[in-house]
Parts: sequence; structure tokens; C-alpha cells
Amino acid sequence: MTITRQFIEELEREAPRTRGQLENVPTGKDDWTPHPKSMPLGRLAKLVASMASWVELIINQDELDLTPPPGAGHMPQGPTSTLVEQHDGHIAKAIDALKKTNDEYLLTTNWRLKAGGHVVMNQPRYIVLRDTINHLAHHRGQLTVYLRMNDCKVAAVYGPTADDKTFA
Repeated sequence: MTITRQFIEELEREAPRTRGQLENVPTGKDDWTPHPKSMPLGRLAKLVASMASWVELIINQDELDLTPPPGAGHMPQGPTSTLVEQHDGHIAKAIDALKKTNDEYLLTTNWRLKAGGHVVMNQPRYIVLRDTINHLAHHRGQLTVYLRMNDCKVAAVYGPTADDKTFA
């Protein structure tokens, strides 16, 4: 099995698990945080909904500067659709990008993350993709805690929850 096929299958398995959490995000609580140092619920939910877009970016661009010099670039605003629709759209584009690339490209070309023009990470694309999927699981886990703390349902992820007895 190819690396690209493994990534596609992993996204296909993880997408419904993430979608289940996004479906339970409450409205009107965007500013809620469990601690003053924590990310607000709305920002966290939008991050989880959009992280699959990083797959396409990692495949189709050579780098991203998180804080480019003034006038040197920007991150485009996402669509003004629901969290679930954003997530589903990003998953579809991520899978499409993976179908259009190949293992050699992922194994032999690097991707760079910059901050203010300085390289802070320079890794083979397949490693950055793996780290991105792991990073998504991390933030999805945070979101489940936020949901529970707000008395919202928590969908099954790798096994049942108090609210969802299915094995996801």
C-alpha cells in the first residue's frame, strides 16, 4: 500500500470522528474558555474544522509563513459556512490533493514553516502530513473536553462515550 493511500484511508477514518464533535459545538459560546490561558471554544472549533485544509497546503505549496512581512502575503478567509460543512469540504480537498500526488514527492521533497521569514521547520512532506493528522487528533481531543465542560454531547471517537455508545 502506498503512503498516499495510507493517508487517504486515515483521513477517511478520522473525518467522521471529527465531524461528530463539530456537530455538537454549541452556538453562543465562542468566547468560553476553561482557563484564561486556554483557546476560546469558537477558535478551537474553527481550528478543528479547518485543519484538514493543511493537507492540501502541504502538498501544493512549498512553505507557509505564519507571520509574513506586511504586504507579503495573507491567509485567505475561509467560507462562511458551518463548521461541519467547512470540515467536510476540507477533507474532500485533502483527499483530492493526496490522489494527485505520489509517494516519491512526499518522501523526497521538504515543506517549510516560517515565522517572519525565518524557517522554524523544514521536514519531508510525509512527516509534516503525519504530524498534521496527529495535531488534528490532539485538538479534537481538546474539543471533546470543552464540549463535556459545557454539558454538550461528546460523540464516540475510538470507542463509546457517555453520550454515544457506538464504536466509531
